[in-house]
Amino acid sequence: MLWGERFTRRRVLVGILVVFALADAALAVVVMHADGSSPAHAALPLHPVTNDFRPDDTQLAGCTDAGCFQQAFGNIAYREGPLVALRLVNEVYGDGADPACHRVTHIVGAASLARFEGNVTKTLGAGDPTCWSGYYHGVLERSLVKAKSRKPDVLAAVSRNLCSDSRLTPWVVYGCLHGLGHGLMIATGLSLPISLEVCSRLDRWWDRDACRGGVFMENISSSYGFTSTFLKDDDPVYPCNWVPHGERRRCYQIVTSRILTLVGDDWEETAKICSGVESDFVSWCFRSFGRDASSRTGRDPAKIAELCAIAREYEAEGDCVEAAAYDITANFTSAERGRALCDTVDFDVRERCYYGLGIVSGRFEKTDDARVAACQAVVSDAELVAACIRGGRENLPRA
Repeated sequence: MLWGERFTRRRVLVGILVVFALADAALAVVVMHADGSSPAHAALPLHPVTNDFRPDDTQLAGCTDAGCFQQAFGNIAYREGPLVALRLVNEVYGDGADPACHRVTHIVGAASLARFEGNVTKTLGAGDPTCWSGYYHGVLERSLVKAKSRKPDVLAAVSRNLCSDSRLTPWVVYGCLHGLGHGLMIATGLSLPISLEVCSRLDRWWDRDACRGGVFMENISSSYGFTSTFLKDDDPVYPCNWVPHGERRRCYQIVTSRILTLVGDDWEETAKICSGVESDFVSWCFRSFGRDASSRTGRDPAKIAELCAIAREYEAEGDCVEAAAYDITANFTSAERGRALCDTVDFDVRERCYYGLGIVSGRFEKTDDARVAACQAVVSDAELVAACIRGGRENLPRA
């Protein structure tokens, strides 16, 4: 059977993956305080990820259940390399537009870690952020469970060395740290306090910040379909208004993914809620709005521009557009795809768009000369080139 014929069953595959995620949830045992009030929050492991991936003779063509499909994708990654598997995932799931692909890329990451004999740096460098960086999450969660402890000092000792290799580009380091946040939540049974405590013990501000981003994202939308106890149906911005002030920015930067769920995808209402959060974090809530505008429209420039225009009333259209450009560039690891959005939005926010594009494209490169050249290659207007370069320079790793 040809590859194309095999994937005519895509709808069946996606449905099976959803069923598998629900089965995972049924197996989970989580012990938590309902109000999330205790830093000593106790939890049991959420998912049976303690075993290393082991290849077998499973092939996609013969699969009829989710476990089989995941094993088959893992086999491809293990034998042919992660990029081969990830390209195939993109073919099946429409360039990451389908959220069902995230769970599969976890397995691709786990299988790739086995392929590279546990070498985290080599494994991270061999993959990409397909499907919301599920590959990085799979690598990191498998690495963290080997610590066999939920104690912050033990997890911190393991975590510090996972993302520090100088051979990695800033983008891969960021993906590693963000994935570390996801992995900490998974390894600790969605314990937000413990996960944030481990992030706070990383050496650099940039590392701590990126790690927290992964923690809050996993809290809002668990990779395995669980519901965190650190969410409240009657408070759409919780726990952003509950965690220490210094950790709130990263939470507000993802909060609209929670708000939209609670308000039935009402963008006008979501913008209104963002406008009413703590004044220090209004702009960050609208950046979250922009990220979701990008991901929920399949990264369609015209639709994103239309949604970001809702933020104009709150003087936050630039925040929205900046984050959307970031999301597009990150998802496709290409500044070319982000430029289409920047050429679509109103001129008044175009600089912000190129700034957001530059944040990510700058992390793709290791030298300042390469960052400048990358911005010059994507746009010719001097002011827009300068905005792109500034985005890259101002958001690189720092102490």
